[in-house]
Amino acid sequence: MQTSDAGARSSFDLARAIAQRVGEAGGRALVVGGWVRDRLMGRTCKDLDVEVYGVPAERLKPLLAAFGSVNTVGESFTVYKVADVDVALPRRESRTGRGHRAFEVTGDPDLPFIEAARRRDFTINAIGWDPLTGEYIDPFNGRGDIAAGLLRAVDVRTFGDDSLRVLRAVQFAARFEFALDEATRRLCGGIPLDDLPAERIWGEIEKLLLQAVRPSIGFQLALELGVIGQLFPEIHALVGCVQEPEWHPEGDVWVHTLMVVDQATTRIDDLDRARQIVVMLGAVCHDLGKPPTTAFIDGRIRSIDHEQAGVAPATAVLDRLNIHSIDGYDVRKQVLGIVAHHLKPGMFRQSPTPVSDGAFRRLAEKVDLELLARVAKSDCLGRTGSFDCSAMDWFLERARLLGVEHAPPAPIVKGRHLLALGLTPGPRIGIILRQIYERQLDGSIATLEDGMALAREILSQQS
Repeated sequence: MQTSDAGARSSFDLARAIAQRVGEAGGRALVVGGWVRDRLMGRTCKDLDVEVYGVPAERLKPLLAAFGSVNTVGESFTVYKVADVDVALPRRESRTGRGHRAFEVTGDPDLPFIEAARRRDFTINAIGWDPLTGEYIDPFNGRGDIAAGLLRAVDVRTFGDDSLRVLRAVQFAARFEFALDEATRRLCGGIPLDDLPAERIWGEIEKLLLQAVRPSIGFQLALELGVIGQLFPEIHALVGCVQEPEWHPEGDVWVHTLMVVDQATTRIDDLDRARQIVVMLGAVCHDLGKPPTTAFIDGRIRSIDHEQAGVAPATAVLDRLNIHSIDGYDVRKQVLGIVAHHLKPGMFRQSPTPVSDGAFRRLAEKVDLELLARVAKSDCLGRTGSFDCSAMDWFLERARLLGVEHAPPAPIVKGRHLLALGLTPGPRIGIILRQIYERQLDGSIATLEDGMALAREILSQQS
């Protein structure tokens, strides 16, 4: 994630002040990790980590208190947060079993930098920088690998101890558009991923989807490393699933999906995080129904009803990632709505008879029409060849004119209105409210007076 230069300067000034105080105490503080990497690449990083050498934990915490409140993040291996800066002792790690948490970690202020850096995943993340002198400490030639655009494991003997590093390779390769070193590629291809919990997998997939200009680079690498096959068999099924060349000259559904995902990244900058995730996951999952429905019919390749058929495999993918609501927004509902209805914008526009306002209002009950249009536009443009994709713009404009681009209209008649007519609480009220709302969706009811008149009519027919 990137942040403002002002925020970066504030963290840097604090890190330099901490380094000054550590130096006065007889130690040395180095900025490490992604901040250093991003600085070398001309990027801005919000996460600034400092490692302190030569000052034991019992002296470090009081020293840091001079800069404000000190929050202990990891007492056992001594990580302290001061404002936006994480400060830690260099760590020793020993493997205790399988799984990304199966490590015994201890802080050791006397550990040489080369040994502390050796525990990191890639050489580009194993560089230290002295904020007082400007010196880079780079025992594994991470700067050379940055210049070469190369991802290379720091230590091939211990790289596989943490299987999450395979997914980190995938998202780094896409975000930085770096190649994966051949020895590291072989390592990644042989590491089982069945010990990774959903939240850790999603953490890396989210970075791939939201921080890469071309997530397709990461997805293709994930396919080659066996990640897609291990973690997402529903997505792997897209590989080799043929499509009608007239409409998809680019190739199979896998190739098309990667193109759609890259297109989708150009349509999310103005959205909040949850809605960005909806659009990107909608792009990934939109054609998961094609493998089970694709057939040769009358000499052509068809995937009849693949939208609805895609809901089940898309649900399986979301289950594997444990995706439900994010930041209070029902991401799961919206992604599945996009999968089930991603052809609707084009179908509505091409309908031989005009599509009613009621059809838009009813569709808005199932999915955010603006997000649907964004994915549908990405779907249309995610092909080679030249196609008219104006239907999605027409669809969104129509939805906006009706005021239903994000949600269906609120019901005019509510339960309290029916209670005022003498009805008692119970299922009957819900049934009558739905009857009235259906008429509202059709457009035949626009006021509370009209709705109440219909309510009385329904009640008189039932008496």
